[in-house]
Amino acid sequence: MNVWDAAALAVTIGLFAGILALSRKRVNFSVLTFVGLFLGVGVGVVFRDHVEYVQPLGRVYVNLLLTIVAPLVIVSILSSITSLGSTAQLRTIGGRSVYWLLSLNLVAIFLALGTALLVGLGSGAQLGTEGVDTRSLDSVRQPFSAVFIGFFPTNIVKDVSENNVIPIILVSLLIAVSCSLIADKHPEKVAPFKRLVEAFREIIYRAVGFVISLTPYAVLALTASFTSTVSADTSQLWPLFTLLVVAFVVCFAHTYLVNGVFLRVSANVSPVAFFRHILPAQLTAFTTQSSAGTLPLTTSLLRTRVGVPAEIAGFTAPLGTTIGMPGCAGIWPTLLAVYSVNALGIPYGLGDYAVLVLLGLVVSIGTAGVPGTATVTATTVLAAAGLPLEVVILTLPISALADMARTTNNVTSAAVAATIVARKEGRLDDEVFRAPNPDVSVAFDASSQDVSAAEPAPTAEHGDDALWGGVPVGACAVDPSPRERVGAR
Repeated sequence: MNVWDAAALAVTIGLFAGILALSRKRVNFSVLTFVGLFLGVGVGVVFRDHVEYVQPLGRVYVNLLLTIVAPLVIVSILSSITSLGSTAQLRTIGGRSVYWLLSLNLVAIFLALGTALLVGLGSGAQLGTEGVDTRSLDSVRQPFSAVFIGFFPTNIVKDVSENNVIPIILVSLLIAVSCSLIADKHPEKVAPFKRLVEAFREIIYRAVGFVISLTPYAVLALTASFTSTVSADTSQLWPLFTLLVVAFVVCFAHTYLVNGVFLRVSANVSPVAFFRHILPAQLTAFTTQSSAGTLPLTTSLLRTRVGVPAEIAGFTAPLGTTIGMPGCAGIWPTLLAVYSVNALGIPYGLGDYAVLVLLGLVVSIGTAGVPGTATVTATTVLAAAGLPLEVVILTLPISALADMARTTNNVTSAAVAATIVARKEGRLDDEVFRAPNPDVSVAFDASSQDVSAAEPAPTAEHGDDALWGGVPVGACAVDPSPRERVGAR
C-alpha cells in the first residue's frame, strides 16, 4: 500500500468520525451532507491521484442505493395503488405525473435550444471528426421502436436485476390494479396480500433509512474521488470548456428558475423552502450522478419534508427516473446537436430544429436514470436527426462533469412534478411543508411504522392521527406533533 494512499484513507476515516460526532449532536442532515461535500473536495485536492482506497467507500454506497431501488419501486407502487381506493385515482395520478414530467422536459429542451443558439454554441470550435471511431456507440443507439418494445418485460427477474424501472413499474401496476379490482368485490380474498405488502413496505423503508443515513459519508468519499480525477485531467477540458459552462448554466437555470416558477404557479409553494427541503437529494444526485440511485432519498424527502403523500411520492418519483429526465434527455442532446451544427457548419433550418425538439421529447420516455444515460440519449437523438455521432465521442471528456448538473436537474424536476401532482390532487400537506426539517433518516425509519391498510380505524399507537388509505397521517418525524404530519389532511 502506497503511503499516500494509506494517508488518504486514514484522513477520510478520521473525517468520517468527525461527521459521526456532528450527527450525534443533532446537526441538520443537509448541513452534514454539505460538510461531506466540502471535505471531499479538500481530500481530493490534497491527495490527488492517491484516493485508490477512498473510492470504494463511495461506490459501496452507490451499490447499496441501486440495490434498494427495485424493491422500493415495487413496494411503493403496490402499496400506493392498493391504498388509493379506486382505479380512477390511479388514472388521474398517472396521467398528471406523465403530463408534468414531460412538460418540464419540453421547457428544458426549448431553454437549451434558445440558449445554445443565442450564444452560438460550437461556432469556431473546428471539430476534427474525421477518423473518429464511433463503433462503440452502435450498442447504445436504438430506434424508438426498440425503446418502446423494451418497456414491456419478458423476464421480470432480469429487469429487477438490471433496475429497468419501466418494466418493473408496469408489472407492479398490473399486479396492484388486479388486486384493487378483486378488492372491489371480494376484499377478504386480497386482505392477506395487502398485509404482506404493508409488512414488506415497513421492512424496505427501514432498510432505506439505514442506507440514507450513510449519505454524508458517501458524499465525502465520492467527491474526493471525483475531485482527484478532475484535477489530474483538467488540461483535457479546455477545448470543450464553453460547452461545459453552457450545460451547467442551462441545467441550473432549469433546476432553480424554471422549476421555481412551476412550483409557485402550479403548486403554490415557496420555491426557496422547497429547494431547502430537498437539498440532500440534490447533493446526492450531484455526487452519485444517478437519478435511480437517489430515488430512495428523493421519496423520503418528499414524504417527510415536502408533504407529498406516500401514494404520490411512491408513484411519481420512480416514474421520474425514466420519463422526462430534462438534464439527460432534454438539455444535453439538444446542446450537442446545436454544438455539432455550428462547429461543422451543417445547414439546419427551422423545420430541422422542430424535429430536434420532438426527438428530445420522445426519447425522454423510457430513459434510464443511471450514470451514462446522457450518452445513450444523445446518440439516439443525433442519429435520428442525421447529425454526426463523432460529436458524442469528442465530448465524452466533459460528459462526466456535465452529468453532475444533469442528474441534479433530473432529480429536482421529478420531485417538482410529484409536488405539483400532489397539489392538483388536493393532497399536499402544507403543515409538513412548513414544519422544521426532521432528520431524514430517522424520519424514514419512523414512517415505516405505518399500520396495515386493512385496518379500518386508527389504533392507540397512533393516537389522534387519522388514516387515509391505510397510511397514518402522523408517522413521519422524530417529534410526532401535528405540525409534522405526512399525507393527506
